[in-house]
Amino acid sequence: MSRMLYKLGGWVARHRIKVICAWIVVLIATIGAAGILKPSFSENMSIPDTPSEKAMKVINKEFPHGPDKGSIRIIFGAKDGEKLTAKSAKEAIENTLKEMNKDDSIDSIASPFLAGTIAKDGTVAYADIKYKSSADDIKDYSIKHVKDSLSIADDDGLQTELSGDIPGAEMEIGGVSEIVGIVLAFVVLAITFGSLLIAGLPILTALIGLGVSIGLTLIGTQVFDIASVSLSLAGMIGLAVGIDYALFIFSKHRQFLGEGIQKNESIARAAGTAGSAVVFAGLTVIVALCGLTVVHIPFMSAMGLTAGLSVLMAVLASITLVPAVLSIAGKRMIPKANKKKEIQSAETNFWGRFVTKNPILLSVFSILILLVISIPSMHLELGLPDAGMKAKDNPERRAYDLLAEGFGEGFNGQLTIVADATSVPENKAEALADAVKEIKDLDHVASVTPAMPNAKGDFAIITVVPTTGPNDKATKDLVQDVRSLADQNGVDLLVTGSTAVNIDISDRLNDAIPIFAVLIVGFAFILLTIVFRSLLVPLVAVAGFILTMTATLGVCVFVLQDGNLIDLFNIPEKGPILAFLPILTIGILFGLAMDYQVFLVSKMREEYVKTKNPVQAIQAGLKHSGPVVTAAGLIMIFVFAGFIFAGEASIKANGLALSFGVLFDAFIVRMTLIPSIMKLMGNAAWYLPKWLDKIIPNVDIEGHHLTKEIQSEIDTEQKHRISM
Repeated sequence: MSRMLYKLGGWVARHRIKVICAWIVVLIATIGAAGILKPSFSENMSIPDTPSEKAMKVINKEFPHGPDKGSIRIIFGAKDGEKLTAKSAKEAIENTLKEMNKDDSIDSIASPFLAGTIAKDGTVAYADIKYKSSADDIKDYSIKHVKDSLSIADDDGLQTELSGDIPGAEMEIGGVSEIVGIVLAFVVLAITFGSLLIAGLPILTALIGLGVSIGLTLIGTQVFDIASVSLSLAGMIGLAVGIDYALFIFSKHRQFLGEGIQKNESIARAAGTAGSAVVFAGLTVIVALCGLTVVHIPFMSAMGLTAGLSVLMAVLASITLVPAVLSIAGKRMIPKANKKKEIQSAETNFWGRFVTKNPILLSVFSILILLVISIPSMHLELGLPDAGMKAKDNPERRAYDLLAEGFGEGFNGQLTIVADATSVPENKAEALADAVKEIKDLDHVASVTPAMPNAKGDFAIITVVPTTGPNDKATKDLVQDVRSLADQNGVDLLVTGSTAVNIDISDRLNDAIPIFAVLIVGFAFILLTIVFRSLLVPLVAVAGFILTMTATLGVCVFVLQDGNLIDLFNIPEKGPILAFLPILTIGILFGLAMDYQVFLVSKMREEYVKTKNPVQAIQAGLKHSGPVVTAAGLIMIFVFAGFIFAGEASIKANGLALSFGVLFDAFIVRMTLIPSIMKLMGNAAWYLPKWLDKIIPNVDIEGHHLTKEIQSEIDTEQKHRISM
């Protein structure tokens, strides 16, 4: 592969304009096509064959209600010290609804005074609007008409909020916080290269690759069910790895230029050496992300595949677009020899000497600090974010809080129960009534509606309002209690609704985590054994990755679930850990951890083969690859940290997990713990049984064999010239 990338890099350097134009054309075409087709995201996070999904199938079969119609809920809040039943407030609400009803697309409006949807204290009420068309077909002018009509109630001093099928609440793809992350990444690159112009080039190539992947993902929403969170996640990962991969090739090119190698030859060598490592690293990340499909959860598979696509585009941009940009940059890429560079080199040597002189201290310290940080992960609770976890000024949060204030916390987490009385021989209505009584007697139940039977009378729907919120542990216990009811009359109870779906998703993902983790750890061990031709180095690397994951989850629980430092990270409310965060973080961090492991230890392996000196090998690895891995780690942290301050709770959680995960893995595990333990193991670190050495293939990750071949060709040519 190194030879092929070497030839590719040389060709791109000679045809730089064509390559850059091709990328720009592809970028414009994909973004343009996506805009014309209009993306259609699917926010369905249900999982096949879960109890809640089975209940929904029964409802759709036994309670046919025709095509789904769009609906909007209008929530009214009274003035301080007043009630909505007062004459002025009632008139304001009725006039508001009357004005709304002038829209011909509205099928019906249920007035709170007729439907009885007024809180007991009279301070909160809601009215449900039903449209003649589906939610996707509600016109913008209809939504505007509803919002404009609210001014009647607003002018009377009432609080008005909207919930339901309201267009315009799409996932945000970028924002100020993400720009800050890019700016900080630019600063790291500027310090690394000592040039503002060069610092911007890796970001530019990463953004172009990311733009193509986003365009393809948006087009893919026309064919596949892709959640909007997948796009933001793919953007986060694609941007980070795109900058990092470009950094590796830029650094290698500058190294070759500093050795006096001609520009195009230097680009070709950088593509063949660092480019080879980038392809390997990228494929590792892609395999880890695509591995999410093994858990057989549709929305998780979509997340993994879209994120994998963004990494693939980052790799392609790195081995094609980056060489073209390097060719245009020309002599500007030649490093300037100065004292600052000498100081940086000395600092790198200092860290190598420090690690090899204090291996026990650093090993113990690294393990202890990661274990201490991991402690909160012992009480990890999974869930899905709801409107109550959004910022207090968010419209959905205001609607959520107003309903909770008037009707109780559990109103936002109602349970829909399907009572199956098909096995009851007679008196089905009586059996269903008894089931309702049993549900009322359970703990944490605020209210239960009478059973609403279907036409045959053998199925019924029961609505339960808990006393606690949708993500409260008591509500989850209530769902389990309802499901575990063993009715003596033979009525089977199936529970669905957002809260029940939340529980089922969390349980399924909990079950999938060990399976996915074992596959990832096993894959990592085999992969590293082949790359480093060692048993103990891969074992230590895998153990370090496990510590990275437990510490990362510990931080997430400490901040997101327990609510510590949430103001610092601009997190509105504490709550359960995002259900798919652990398994997603395992996949992403595994790929990144292997990147750093390969870039650091492959040089150690090369040096050890030459010298058979384990200490010298460790120091050479830290000196050669340490600065690049340090810069790459900082870039990853800054880019991921920028997403902590995004508006969406799920993106915040992933940004927090990935930024701390990279911090732990790059600087504590790879740069400190792994070299320290390797120093303690000495020559044993590189032990590999002879029989195994004969079986496993030789893999040249960083193109060292290519460098030797090129040098050999140069030497042969020089000898030939001398002989002539």
